[in-house]
Amino acid sequence: MAQVLKRPNGTEDVTPRDIHKWYTVEQVARNVAESYGFGEIRIPTFESTDLFCRSVGETTDVVQKEMYSVIAKETQFTLRPEGTAGTIRAMLQNSMLNDAMPQKVYYLLSCFRHERPQAGRLREFHQFGLEMVGSAAPCADAEVISLAKSVLDTLGLKNIALNINSIGCPKCRAEYHKALRTYFEARKDELCETCLSRLERNPMRILDCKSPICGEIAKDAPVILDYLCEECDTHFTQLKSYLDTMGIAFTVNPKIVRGLDYYTKTVFEFVTTDIGAQGTVCGGGRYDGLIEQLGGQPQPALGFAMGIERLLLTMESQGCDFLQPKQCELYIAPMDAAAVPKAMEIAQSLRAEGFRVEYDLIGRSFKAQMKYADKLGAGFLLVLGENELSTGEIKLKNMATGESTACKLDETFTDTFANLAISAMFSDTLDGIKF
Repeated sequence: MAQVLKRPNGTEDVTPRDIHKWYTVEQVARNVAESYGFGEIRIPTFESTDLFCRSVGETTDVVQKEMYSVIAKETQFTLRPEGTAGTIRAMLQNSMLNDAMPQKVYYLLSCFRHERPQAGRLREFHQFGLEMVGSAAPCADAEVISLAKSVLDTLGLKNIALNINSIGCPKCRAEYHKALRTYFEARKDELCETCLSRLERNPMRILDCKSPICGEIAKDAPVILDYLCEECDTHFTQLKSYLDTMGIAFTVNPKIVRGLDYYTKTVFEFVTTDIGAQGTVCGGGRYDGLIEQLGGQPQPALGFAMGIERLLLTMESQGCDFLQPKQCELYIAPMDAAAVPKAMEIAQSLRAEGFRVEYDLIGRSFKAQMKYADKLGAGFLLVLGENELSTGEIKLKNMATGESTACKLDETFTDTFANLAISAMFSDTLDGIKF
């Protein structure tokens, strides 16, 4: 017998028994984003490699170590390591930035990075993210942070802390880079090889290094907040005021720099301690120079991304509620082959009305069908035998209560079943949000 092949390391399967958890996150994310005026965008899974080199940054771990790239007929493509660059490229290419501002889009997509797999960190992972283009005002930063918090709150997450920082603009960052180089030059012999290459090109990336030694050295490095220009300082002060106005608690954490080079001014993270080391469930900020960097006219922009796997880990660890799994609403048990055509007819009629209906497809005995209906979690049971077919009189059994309701197999049957089902169960809601 041939050996069963296994999925690649760093990937996961999502089976029907768990998909309702993903539906919960995805539907809450969609509903909240749309309530803030965002529309969904869908982009390709792979892009030109140059897109990510120009946006994410050649000195980042993502570009230097983690991208999956291929060459096809002399053209180099990369599986997207994040969603922002491709989304901005799509907005530019589809002339969305010629329309009224701000332009607001959200996405649910898979990303790919070659990292060491662990809980909350996969090589193929999924994100809910969004981008807002066209507003330089700090109230837009507060709006995006508020949206992220609304998603987390609606999902029922607890013990989630908001950390914010400002990493300034190119003007004030130039002075900060000088201070960082001076600091790290004194201990350059202790830095890892990657950080040595960053020292001249982009010393801020050293602050984001995963090496414990570099992390220890960076603890006493100069703080960006001490080098902000007047404009960036005012922007950050106003953001903090708006968050206070909205009742959103936060901590200023000057160590946040985010892992991608396109960020400017505001950066933020929502962090939990409930899932171990990979505790950042949402990260984002402002990237006012990215659109010009990708060939468009200068436009301010900002956004965030949430890791869906990390959200699910956190929800499970905290015992949050999920939507109920979709289950069979009616199981039809034909007693013999003669009853199968009628079972098919009833199933097709009810499915056309949106009900989840199943019937026996492999010739089980009646006893086996009862066990199968129970395993399916069927809401109602309908037995079809010779007597039911000849008289048109049937009984619908409520599997939860054991009660049976007599009714007729005629043109009124669909309405009869609908009334029973709606009154008994099958309400897909979570915290007042209808799905």
